[in-house]
This record gives sequence, C-alpha cells and structure tokens, in this order.
Amino acid sequence: MSKRVNIWVLIAGFAVGVAAVLLTFLGNPANMGFCIACFLRDIAGATKLHSAAVVQYVRPEIIGLVLGSAILSMATGEFKARAGSSPAVRFLLGGFVMIGALVFLGCPLRMVIRMGGGDLNAFVGLAGFAIGILIGIFFLKKGFSLKRSYNVGVTEGLALPGVVTALLILVIAAPGLFAFSQSGPGSKTAPFYVALVIAMAVGALAQKSRLCMVGGMRDAVLFRDFNLLSGFGVIFVTVLLGNIILGNFHGFSAYLQPIAHASQLWNLLGMVIVGWGSVLLGGCPLRQLILAGEGNGDSAVTVFGMIVGAAFAHNFKLAGAAASLAEDGTYSAGGIGPNGKIAVAVILVVLAWISLLNLPRKKKVN
Repeated sequence: MSKRVNIWVLIAGFAVGVAAVLLTFLGNPANMGFCIACFLRDIAGATKLHSAAVVQYVRPEIIGLVLGSAILSMATGEFKARAGSSPAVRFLLGGFVMIGALVFLGCPLRMVIRMGGGDLNAFVGLAGFAIGILIGIFFLKKGFSLKRSYNVGVTEGLALPGVVTALLILVIAAPGLFAFSQSGPGSKTAPFYVALVIAMAVGALAQKSRLCMVGGMRDAVLFRDFNLLSGFGVIFVTVLLGNIILGNFHGFSAYLQPIAHASQLWNLLGMVIVGWGSVLLGGCPLRQLILAGEGNGDSAVTVFGMIVGAAFAHNFKLAGAAASLAEDGTYSAGGIGPNGKIAVAVILVVLAWISLLNLPRKKKVN
C-alpha cells in the first residue's frame, strides 16, 4: 500500500470541513454541520420511528451523500452491486454503532467537528474511539471476518439510493407525511436544497477519496499509512479556522458545549462501541453511506440497522442528554440514564461475543 498522501483525501477533508462550517452558519445546529448519526436519527424521527419531538427532520445531507456517491460511482464505472456478507450481524452492528454514537452525541465525523469547535468532551470521545479501534484491530489480526460478499443483481445495489430518492420525492411532494421538530436540534436547519447540493458534492468527493476515519486509524496502526487519516486532520483544522474566522470559537472547554454532555466515562465508552463496531463493519458511518451509494448491499443493511438503532435509542431512553443551564442558573452536566448505561454494558459484551465467534476455528487433529 502506498504511503503517499492522496490529494483527493485532502480535498475531500477540506470540502467536508468547509461544508460543516457553512451548513452551521446557514442554520444547522452548532458543532453539527455534518453528523451521520444525528442526521439518521432525525430521519428516523421524521418517519415516526421514534417520537422524540426535538429530533425530527428529513435531513437532505444524508440523501445528498448517498446520491453524490451513487452518481459519481455510476459515471466512473465503480458502481458494483455486492452483498451477502453476514447481513443480520451487520444490521445488528449498525444498531450498536448508532446507540454508541448517540450515547456520546455524535458520530466520528461530528466528533472531529466538535473538536474543531473547542469541545474538550470530544477529545475524550476520541480516546474512546481509538481504544475501540485498537480492540477491533486486535480481532482483525486474529482473523476476524464477516465473510466475503458476492456479486448480486443491480436491484440490491440500488436499495439505499432508491430509498433516499423516494424519501426526497416524498418530502418535496407530500411533506405532511413526515414529522418536523418545532424546537430543539431538529428545528435548526440549513436551507433544504442548498444542504442537498452541498452534501451531494461531499458525497462524490468522499466516494472518490475513500474517506473513512476508522479506515484511517486502522491503516495507520496496521500499515503505518496515514493517507486516509490525513483527511480528518484537514477537517479539524478547517473547522477550527472556520469557527475562528466566523467568531464562533471561544477557546477549548468542556462546559456547556452545544448538544454535548460532560459525563466523560460515557463519552469514552460510547465511542469505544463506535470504534470497535465500525472496525468489525469495515468502515465508519460516513463510509457506510458512501459504500451503499456505490452499490454495496451490506452497507445498505448496516445503514438500515443504524436507523433502527436510533429509534431504539430514543424510544427506550438510551441516548445521552445534553448539558444545560436552567434560568435559575442551575447547571446540569447531562449524560445518560440507567437504561443507557445498561445498554452500553450489554453492547460491549455482545461485541466481544460477535468478535470471538467470527474468528477462524482451529481444525481438530484426529
């Protein structure tokens, strides 16, 4: 593997950073210009899979990422319909990754964006993310595999692009079918069509560059190849500079950061789940969307698992609660409740079980 930095990775990282700052400036929640977990959760709410009124919106960024990847991969001949690699396990892992992300309140991409916004809680999340990736790499070295995928019919490859296209048509033609937040993060949105176009451009660049933070850390550890990881360094620097230029950066702090909590143990453990689960899946949530756009049915199943995981997280009170400051000056550090803590413990055990069961079995000697 080449250790030279691919210029497309740097371009994609810069584009993601600019898009995150711009979409926040245009109305998206602070430190959340792009968040795969948060935006899939909002779509789950908009389609009434959960009833948390403050996080319901059909996020065009998700639609744009998938369509941007699909259009470019079709244009370049890279669209390949493949599936069949442990779909049920991938669905389950997708749900686990989503729950871990919502315990932390963000996917790996939002973690970097939060870091660029000065959120020290995100650096704790980064430590957990790295620990989870190292655990996953340990099992990869032992031979972990969800088995190979196979060439399938084009219908399978078009599953997620087809679903997001239908979603786009419906939200334009019949918006009354969906739930939309009137307050909270779900009500803070960039202009729909602007966000859609920006996300399509980012989706195309992410497809071209193979941008993936999990893949970047994995390659850095296994092969000393920092190519993919460099893209996320560019995202961090771009977001940091963008926030400084726009006057949105007020120093590094763990106190009252936007849509974040300061319960550090659970920030760390939530991202351990995200890192570990993503390594087993072969890519972070952003990469799963891009792969699904390229025709990967296994990634489409993973994304559907993430959407269901988001519904479970809010229906069963597993997600983290953001820190808040009451009118009387009372500060709440936020965090997760008993249900969420139990879920994190159970998921970590099940991840270990899945990791062990998918190692090569030693042949018995007669």
